[in-house]
This record gives sequence, structure tokens and C-alpha cells, in this order.
Amino acid sequence: MKPLSVAVIGTGHLGSLHAKMFSQIGSAVLTGVFDVVAERAAAIASEVGTKAFQELDEALGSAEAVSIATTTKDHFRVAEQALHAGRHVFIEKPITESIEQARKLVALAEKKDLILQVGHIERFNPAILALEGYHLDPLFIESHRLAQFNPRGTDVAVVLDLMIHDIDLILSLVKSTVKSIDANGVAVVSDSADIANARIQFENGCVANVTASRISQNKMRKMRLFQRNAYISIDFAQGLAEVFRLVDEDDPSIQSTMLLGKIEQGKRKRSIIYEQPEIKEVNSLKYELELFVNSVRDHKIPPVSGKDGLQALEVADEIVKMIEQRQMRLT
Repeated sequence: MKPLSVAVIGTGHLGSLHAKMFSQIGSAVLTGVFDVVAERAAAIASEVGTKAFQELDEALGSAEAVSIATTTKDHFRVAEQALHAGRHVFIEKPITESIEQARKLVALAEKKDLILQVGHIERFNPAILALEGYHLDPLFIESHRLAQFNPRGTDVAVVLDLMIHDIDLILSLVKSTVKSIDANGVAVVSDSADIANARIQFENGCVANVTASRISQNKMRKMRLFQRNAYISIDFAQGLAEVFRLVDEDDPSIQSTMLLGKIEQGKRKRSIIYEQPEIKEVNSLKYELELFVNSVRDHKIPPVSGKDGLQALEVADEIVKMIEQRQMRLT
């Protein structure tokens, strides 16, 4: 099977990484890059040994698929043009600025029978991949995603910049519909919320408490899952997952894990064991893009579909609106 031809649209920080990864993926061939800042596109093209296109139409005409890493406000315009041109689309998160735009892209991709994948990269973090063999059914989730201030990304609220990573992950872990959301946030250094907290309740009883900040002194990207008979700690920055489980005394897994203690109460005697799942050595972005290529070549639903991106945006949008409404009442 011949390599999939891909063009990268947008050569800022993230787009330049897309170009580098596609130049290293054997199942793909990078036809070139395009950016509205021609000098930036030329510099990245020179660095990875490809062509810098002068026009978007020229980039679309060169490839079977495109990877869109422009600013969020340009996502819809570029993706819509690419889909109308019959190109498969990988688009960075958030999928679009508005829910209406996202719905239009999802519908257009379905109508054209094209692959639309959204770049929620934490789905491919080594810590998450290490948990693939575990049954995850959380009843309570707590996540903290804290970052130091960086002007890049402040074109959108912190909910769409950072929190949406955790929203997408939580929606993929909790197989239930959202029942209610309560949220609050504060704009500190930009015009939109720079720190935010949301409490998301699901129909199945699960509750997620989600915090995101881009004005913190220290970085943190952690999530904790609490479920029946298990507690799971995930450190995205270190790519580390830790599992604490309650098992029956005759469970064979006791022999190959660290025994932390025993619970003698109740009818069943159980043991507390600690496991550190084996971490896969993987570049999350490269792996994510490889899966996009595979989805196009095999014509199968991508790991993070357009519908997934839409669902995450719907929750994030409700959180943003709730924060804005509360801020308006205070002014």
C-alpha cells in the first residue's frame, strides 16, 4: 500500500511538530506545508526537507489528507474547505470555535465519507496507554491541569486551551451522558478565564471535579480515578500510572504485585495490592498521527472522531458560558 500523502496547514509551534512527525512516518509522505506567514512556512519546510506552498488551494491539491494546526478561529474555514475538496482531515483541538461549526464539519465529513480526527493528544499519553488492560469504570474523578503563563493559547479561554484535554478523557472513560455541570472561573491576565473549575455529574452517578489553570507557578497534569475496589493515579507529565486494587486472597495477581495490606472485615478476606503498569515508549503526537494515517488507509473510525471532538466542545462550551454568566453578574 502506497504512503498517504499529507499536507500540514499552519506552521506555528504545534504545526511545526506535525510537519516533523509526518516526515518521519513511513506510512505517510509529507507533500508540503502552508501558513499565512510565508516566512514561517518556508523555515519549517527547509527544516524538514519539504515544500512551502504559497496558497491553501495549492496545499489541498497536493495531498489526500491535511493536518490542520492553525489558530482555533481558522479551524472551521480551513477544515470545511479541505472536506469540500475531498481531503481527509486531522484537526487540532478544540475542533472549532463554536458548536454549530463543529456540527457542520461532522455532518460534512459523513456526507463526503471522509475521515475527520480531532487532536486530543492525551488519549495517547503513555500513562493512559498503560491502562489498556484494566477495566476502568470510575465513580469519582479528580483532575488538575496547571501551567505557567504563556501568551500562546490565550486566544481562547483556559477551558478550551487546557481543560478540554481532561474533558475529552473523562467523556471517553465515563460511558454515560452528562446530567449537570457547575463551573466557575476567573480572568486574571487575559480577557477570558485563566483559571477554572468544573464539577460534571453523569447520569450513572459518576462525578468529575476538573481544574485547569494557565497562571500557576508549578506545572501539573494529573488525574485520579476512584472506582469500586480500585484507585488509579495518572501523571501525564511523567507518563506514569499507578493502580491500587482490592482483590480476593486467592487472586493469582497477588503473586506478581506488591502487597500493601489485608482487609479482614466482612465475609470476604481481601488484599490491597499495588501495580505500576508497564509504560509504552511512545511519542504521543507521532502515534496519534500514525493512527490517523491508519484510519484513512483502512477507512475506519478514527480513535478520536469528529463526534468525540464535538462532544468535548459541547461540555467545554457550557462551562465557558456558565463562567461568563457568573462574571457578568459580578460586574
